[in-house]
Amino acid sequence: MPDILSILITAIVALGVGVYIGRVLLQKVYKQQEEAARQNAKAIIREAEINAESIKKDRMLEAKEKFLKLKSEFEEESNKKKNIIIQNENKVKQREQHVAKQMEQTKRREAELDKEKEALDHQLELLKKRKEDVEQQHNEVVAQLEKIAGLTASEAREQMVEALKSEANSHASSYVKDIVAQAKLTATKEAKKIVVETIQRTAAEHAIENCVSVFNIESDDIKGKIIGREGRNIRALEAATGVEIIVDDTPEAIIISGFDPVRREIARLSLHRLVADGRIHPARIEEVVSKTRKNIEEEIVEIGERTAIDLGIHGLHPELIKMVGRMRFRSSYGQNLLQHSREVANLCATMAAELGLNVKHAKRAGLLHDIGKVTPDEPELPHAIIGMELAKKYKEHPDICNAIGAHHDEIEMTAMISPLIQACDAISGSRPGARREIMESYIKRLKDLEAAAVSFDGVNQCYAIQAGRELRIMVDADNVTDEKAAQLSFDISQKIEKEMQYPGQIKITVIREMRAISYAK
Repeated sequence: MPDILSILITAIVALGVGVYIGRVLLQKVYKQQEEAARQNAKAIIREAEINAESIKKDRMLEAKEKFLKLKSEFEEESNKKKNIIIQNENKVKQREQHVAKQMEQTKRREAELDKEKEALDHQLELLKKRKEDVEQQHNEVVAQLEKIAGLTASEAREQMVEALKSEANSHASSYVKDIVAQAKLTATKEAKKIVVETIQRTAAEHAIENCVSVFNIESDDIKGKIIGREGRNIRALEAATGVEIIVDDTPEAIIISGFDPVRREIARLSLHRLVADGRIHPARIEEVVSKTRKNIEEEIVEIGERTAIDLGIHGLHPELIKMVGRMRFRSSYGQNLLQHSREVANLCATMAAELGLNVKHAKRAGLLHDIGKVTPDEPELPHAIIGMELAKKYKEHPDICNAIGAHHDEIEMTAMISPLIQACDAISGSRPGARREIMESYIKRLKDLEAAAVSFDGVNQCYAIQAGRELRIMVDADNVTDEKAAQLSFDISQKIEKEMQYPGQIKITVIREMRAISYAK
């Protein structure tokens, strides 16, 4: 029993000593691990400081390189400007030398003229003397003739005048008959010529009024951004929209010129977005114009739907709704086509109600009677026939189709509302100041110009600008070479000369642009 107790005591003491020794050993191990962790942390911090220093040096070097690059670009730009100034000064000096030479030549010429004047004065004195001699000889001859004839000079003159009067009367009567006959033949031609000249003199105001939009800006500093370096931005905008952008001295305004109101609206909205965004460069311009063109198409549909709702017309085909929306951007003889169609629809509804006819059909036919004017294809058919075919295609009522086709007597009227459409169309169009035929013929001439150019192979786009004085043509660079582009410009000019009538001259500009496009995927 005592042995077991001693063994237990010894075991307990040994266990306590072991626990103590283990605890001491663990503390040493923990201290060593903690010291190792501290060394690792110091090494990591030291490495991070070294990396930070190297990165700092790299950034400093990059900043210095960028600074040197900007400095060199600035110096190049300043050198260019200095060269331009030097060239301008040389031009001014050359002009001054030229003016000085002209002054010397003018002085020499004045001296020569003075000598010529003296010679002419001398010749004049000689001529006066000769005139006096001739008059004296004439008087002597007259006196001799009076003695021979037994008549005075006045009596002989009177007899000659009487003889010439009778002869002149006979000749004059024959000339009068010839002139009257010729006047009858040429009167109509001359009258047309006078009318055409009058139209040409007065058409400018109407063209400006209908073919120009004004884009207002907050400050003139934006004009420089819109123009871009060497005009690249404004050229890209004109090429993308097909209008002419006029940036002149007009304060806080940019002029957008073009005969197509849809193109002008696309250009105006695109300019508004570009100026609001602030990023103006050719790639951004093409992107914004493309988005704006899609938005305009959506707006056209919205205008058509809103017009149909305002007039209480339901069940129109989506294509007809789109055509009604296009009327907002089309004019007929200077009169807005959508306003004209709305007016005709309301007039037809009122007349149909008074006569006891179908008001809905009358209003529907009044709205759709001119849809043939807004078809994109524009075939060589009267717009009334085109509109009737479109109405049949989209399942409109036969009475409505007949009213559309017969409102200009292209076909026979078979529906009761057909004469109403014709009468209301005449009422809306014949109001004083409602229409201008000059504007319609002007726009038709510009469209014919564009169609003549598009008919050639390789032509992608064509825009008539400068009131029809310039035709800007974009061609496919893959199919049209530089030599073919020059030949194409000549061929188009020859076709326009042979087939069209126009005042002045037309500049044909063929633009061939090579683009290489790849996609990183």
